[in-house]
Amino acid sequence: MKRTILALGCATLIFASCKNETKKTDDSEMDNTEEMTNAEDMDQAGEWQVLFDGKNMDEWKAFNSDTVSSQWKIEGDALAFTPAEGDRAGSENLITKESFGDFELEMEWKISEGGNSGIMWGVQEGDQYSEPYLTGPEIQVLDNERHPDAKNGPNRTAGALYDMVPPSEDVTKPAGEWNKVVIRIDHENNIGSVTQNGTEIVTFEVNGEGWDKMVANSKFKDWEDFGASKTGHIALQDHGNKVWFRNIRIKEL
Repeated sequence: MKRTILALGCATLIFASCKNETKKTDDSEMDNTEEMTNAEDMDQAGEWQVLFDGKNMDEWKAFNSDTVSSQWKIEGDALAFTPAEGDRAGSENLITKESFGDFELEMEWKISEGGNSGIMWGVQEGDQYSEPYLTGPEIQVLDNERHPDAKNGPNRTAGALYDMVPPSEDVTKPAGEWNKVVIRIDHENNIGSVTQNGTEIVTFEVNGEGWDKMVANSKFKDWEDFGASKTGHIALQDHGNKVWFRNIRIKEL
């Protein structure tokens, strides 16, 4: 009788052990499946595309040119613009080789004392355009404390949709310090936004009556091709001052 009870007990333990092992295997398979599903969902949703990782400038070119001069260099982990000394023949703006439509663009920027620059989208190339800002709306990059443009109105300060929409508040860090900016352009839902250093400071319509009204009340009102294209290059502006950009990436919407 004791042998029978002992045998039954062993069998129960073996069965329980097998059941637990099966459960662990099932749980492990479920975890793996969930991880694979999440990865597939992320791929389908569209992931970040790195435009500058501190190692090379492969995603960039000069505006209206296939080459980039030594004015644009990699310094540490940053893409830096240093204007050439003496008289310059013209500006050298940098643009992405690829064009983008609806997107979320993220980067960090740092401006020199008294400096001015900008980030543009929807930029078109061609002999008829001498500068990216003739077609591409600009998010301002500026030393608010020292550059005279800041005295021309809040819609010309750092983070503004230049000459059209001012920041709701000034969250810009001083010259020489890094600022993180996220620019979102969504034509389908007719909304654009600028988030700087974690605070959303600008929102605006990107087409239709709202956009047309903003342009009509700006310096761009007679510029036929300004903001007219829903797709175009991203541009980093040469405004004649030292400026740095890093950790540049974009996600198409």
